Amino acid sequence: MKILGTVILFTVFTSNSALDFCYDEEYCNPYAWGDMFPSCHPIIDEHHSPINLDQHMTRNHTLEALNLVGFDTAQSGEWTLKNNGHSVVLEVGEGMKVDGGGLPAEYTTLQLHFHWGSNFTNGSEHTINGRRYPMEMHIVNMKSTYYPNLTAALDDPTGIAVLGVFIDVANVSNDSFDHLFSLVPAVAFKGRTVPVTPFPLNNLLPVNNLSQYYRYHGSLTTPPCSKAVVWTVYEVPVYISEEQLGEVTSGVFHSEEGDDRVAPLHNNFRHIHDTFGRQVYASKDATLLSAAALPVCNLLLCLIPLLGMGMS
Repeated sequence: MKILGTVILFTVFTSNSALDFCYDEEYCNPYAWGDMFPSCHPIIDEHHSPINLDQHMTRNHTLEALNLVGFDTAQSGEWTLKNNGHSVVLEVGEGMKVDGGGLPAEYTTLQLHFHWGSNFTNGSEHTINGRRYPMEMHIVNMKSTYYPNLTAALDDPTGIAVLGVFIDVANVSNDSFDHLFSLVPAVAFKGRTVPVTPFPLNNLLPVNNLSQYYRYHGSLTTPPCSKAVVWTVYEVPVYISEEQLGEVTSGVFHSEEGDDRVAPLHNNFRHIHDTFGRQVYASKDATLLSAAALPVCNLLLCLIPLLGMGMS
């Protein structure tokens, strides 16, 4: 059974809307979203995402590993990989659920998508002590009691549960991500789709460290920026190669094929927002961050800021 189109819109909003958003133009970039989508304005509501994760968090010993039902098997049916002009989105069918780990209910898995930087910059949405990972993956789930009623889920402060996974760079390719990234050329341009044979979603997760995560209440990181998300951001990243990262940062375009202005989709992340006193929790097994807890970055990406300082 295919998920209703409206369900897929909320986290990576499609460009079919009369009001579209972007990341690279002053009139429609994240700092201007509030002009088009009032709920994205940080002055109107202080419950925004993403945030910086730092030492200002509290240990919660009740937060154990989530139950990821159906993530360890290949589901039946067919999935779809899509370029919607803002990200690459994997739309999945029914069969996967998320609960436990302090979540207030059972959630149905809908889709996953990615946020990245460019060939020379990192692009995770959440940061660790102010530093970004090269990429971040979001697995989006909605309360099963609402499914597929998106409006009801977005009206509930805990209607959506998103699992955030940092992606770092290593010297070895990740075969599990090849399953998706090998299809990027088929969805290089906005509006392109390609069928995907289902595979165990656990293959994309830090399966040996799923009890280590950070938890807070926030918002969607794209319009309409609804304050309806229970965030679970995993502490330990997964790894892909530099070449695999480049397949995305160089091979995905925010425009349709044949458009006058064809450019790679770069830096598709929202800026960091203040917590405004919100509680951020470390799970039972997570590391309580200190000022020294920084993500590993490859040599080139680490040197870019230093080179910039030297040339100023």
